[in-house]
Amino acid sequence: MSSEPSPFLHSLLKAELHLHLEGSIEPATLLELRHRRGEETATLAEVEPLYQFTDFAGFLLAFKDITAHLLTPDDYELITYRLMERLKSQNVLHAEVTVSAGVCLWRKQDFAAIFEGLERGRQRGERDFGISLLWIFDAIRQFGAEKAQRVLDLAIQFRDRNVVAFGIGGDEIKGPPELFAAVFARAADHGLHLTAHAGETAGPESIWGALNLKAERIGHGLTAEQDPELMDELARRQIPIEICVTSNLRTACCSQLAVHPVRRYFDQGLMLTLNTDDPAMFRTSIVEEYQLVQEHFSFSNDHLRELARNSFEASFLPTEKKVEFLNIFDGATVRG
Repeated sequence: MSSEPSPFLHSLLKAELHLHLEGSIEPATLLELRHRRGEETATLAEVEPLYQFTDFAGFLLAFKDITAHLLTPDDYELITYRLMERLKSQNVLHAEVTVSAGVCLWRKQDFAAIFEGLERGRQRGERDFGISLLWIFDAIRQFGAEKAQRVLDLAIQFRDRNVVAFGIGGDEIKGPPELFAAVFARAADHGLHLTAHAGETAGPESIWGALNLKAERIGHGLTAEQDPELMDELARRQIPIEICVTSNLRTACCSQLAVHPVRRYFDQGLMLTLNTDDPAMFRTSIVEEYQLVQEHFSFSNDHLRELARNSFEASFLPTEKKVEFLNIFDGATVRG
């Protein structure tokens, strides 16, 4: 990008809705985890290669390698706290953070203990930085529906402790949405919100499938514009689309910035939010995402205010809390 982000971009109040906890681990934090384990000679130069990849398959492998360093509840407490510290610096008031519970189960970790670490980190971050944070539990779709049911069991178990939603991510081709109809129906029956990665690496049929699952938000949605009927449906229903521009470029799901659909989606009336996805792995921040669309797609400050307001409107916050944040946002906009 051509310059430092403007004061307006820093001061703009924001929420972030598509944000993976494990993908937020900065190399310096990963090094800190290694030092905690007695690897005192480990260096940043050894850690950095874990963050290098050229496509979506490489990204999934990098994500797997980075999460392999998360061994104890204290590790999860640390990365949650560090994430909230960075969100504070970006003027984020609220975040809905996805935890790869499916990966924890795959590694046969004690998830109940891990969740206590997550909550300790959240509570410390809320106290020290004043940030609201809710959890989304994510099932790895290529692991299949049975494994997803186990992730849902955990989401139901911790439903009254800031777990607000259930979702699926991972390989859309190997785990099409139709496999998860029973899982999503059960999640809804237990009062959980529903979200799904869709149209990131698969076509518009994947987004239709997510809508058939009654997903309330769509992660990425890159391929929606291949189907005019789908675009009309998304615009009519105002289904929030969690846009992650830098992520799409780094995973090569989008070939180049110039062809990214973010501006076309906005102009066609879709409800968009801007997000970082895996900020440490993609070397970005939420402020930089706003700057990116302003510099390359001519989003005005008023457009960016609309996107930022969408981020609160599309949240899974309880109604009264959502109204409270929207009032804060609108009050700050008037003063600004």
